[in-house]
Amino acid sequence: MNLRKLDEVKSQQRAEGLSLKKFLHILRNRRLIIFLVFTCFFAPVTAAGEEGLPNEFFAMDTGTIDANHTTAKAQIEMLKELGYAGIAYWEGNPKRGNYGLVEMLRELDRFGLKMFPLYFGVNLDSDKPKYEPSLKEAIKLLKGRDAAIWLHIMSQKYKKSSPKGDQRAVEIIREVADMAEESGLRVALYPHFNDWMERVEDAVRVTKKANRRNVGITFNLCHWLRVDDEKNTEKVLELAMPYLFVVTINGADNGAKSWEGLIQPLGSGSFDTYKFLKTLNELGYTGPIGLQGWGIGGDVHENLKCSMKAWRKLSARIAKKNKLL
Repeated sequence: MNLRKLDEVKSQQRAEGLSLKKFLHILRNRRLIIFLVFTCFFAPVTAAGEEGLPNEFFAMDTGTIDANHTTAKAQIEMLKELGYAGIAYWEGNPKRGNYGLVEMLRELDRFGLKMFPLYFGVNLDSDKPKYEPSLKEAIKLLKGRDAAIWLHIMSQKYKKSSPKGDQRAVEIIREVADMAEESGLRVALYPHFNDWMERVEDAVRVTKKANRRNVGITFNLCHWLRVDDEKNTEKVLELAMPYLFVVTINGADNGAKSWEGLIQPLGSGSFDTYKFLKTLNELGYTGPIGLQGWGIGGDVHENLKCSMKAWRKLSARIAKKNKLL
């Protein structure tokens, strides 16, 4: 300590009536506090904030519920801790506890996370309800939020992928789209294995016919792999791009035709997720990307932690490559 500093210390000592020894002890403690604050607040941001893809990465609630995470609070608190942007919600999730959309929205707001798509079914058959009764209320509750409505479309009357169901599908989609428009929401059609609309090509065809600016499609990796071949990835993504609102991913095995092989934590399986995300990025997709977790089982915290680690690694790798170009 130089003479000037010593004089300052002595002045403060006299002003506060403290011994030099006690003053230096306080000074060391203050430095420790500053160090801890800096470490806690800035070190995680640096680690998590490594340059990566611009896409928001959220979790579907198909992979956020287990025995230790049965409430909305427990799930959202976990997602916040692990760095996810928010959650996609399924009102009919058989694992869901005694909470509803209102409580889920409240917890998202409390933790500063976003609601991503809400999942609903549409049925083209005249003897079935055209959509779930809770859909209208959900659209109202989501007003003003940057969210979307997922629609998967079923039918017993029409064969899978048959254009004969298009007219009825377009009628219902337009009805939902008009309600969604009033709340500032988008509608993302959700191709689902074994549904009438099970292929990306089906969703694109119907989206074009619906001709609503707030209607687009979702690319679901696991459902697409179930009905198509990975060699067609780029061709199908190019077809989807003009209408693509949402993408969902997960780990998977090449050539698998069971959900056990097609839905794994991100970073697992032989499917080249890096190549898939790189292609998506090269095509210009900057929208949200969701993590599918249906049927994985085990500890959801560990699954989500591993998937986030894989996402950050993949994201940083693609961003780094882009920077070098």
